[in-house]
Amino acid sequence: MDTAMSAALARNWWAVALRGVAGIIFGVIALLLPGAAILTLALLFAVYLIVDGAFAIVAAVRAARQHERWGLLLAEGVLDLLMGIIVYMFPAGAVLGFVLVTAAWALITGGLMLGASLRLHGGHGRLWLALGGIVSLVWGVLLILAPMIGAVVLTWWLGAYALVFGIMLLVLGFRLRRQHGAGGTVAPMGA
Repeated sequence: MDTAMSAALARNWWAVALRGVAGIIFGVIALLLPGAAILTLALLFAVYLIVDGAFAIVAAVRAARQHERWGLLLAEGVLDLLMGIIVYMFPAGAVLGFVLVTAAWALITGGLMLGASLRLHGGHGRLWLALGGIVSLVWGVLLILAPMIGAVVLTWWLGAYALVFGIMLLVLGFRLRRQHGAGGTVAPMGA
């Protein structure tokens, strides 16, 4: 890390620490209240789709005024708006859709991995590739059989990630604070 970047990070240690705190708070909420966390994420996604759709429509109108291609921009904007409204009105349905898409991905990749393992010659990871495929297939089937439980489990994974990531950023923030207070440059992380 160069010295200018180290000094900038040290001066702004509080921003890194604040990101860590936000990650920890989100992680704890996702672990303790997974339903609320995943529905909130769905609603945030709905807001994003609505805002993105509005901007796409504005871009389409501007392109039309300048006699440029605008049809696809308009179609994208309208689709984003419609999907945003649907997700906003039915956030649980959006969560269910996400889980089912994840299940389909797990089934397809699991089948491909298992098929690839059967075509491998020799013992160079064939068993591990097959086991990975089987695990992926089992995960996909479980998500289909119990999609809302799958949504909770996915939220727990996200929460665990956010918690660990937040703790790491908080530790980094306080380490940067100590370095900033000492007036020195930031030593490498392993030091």
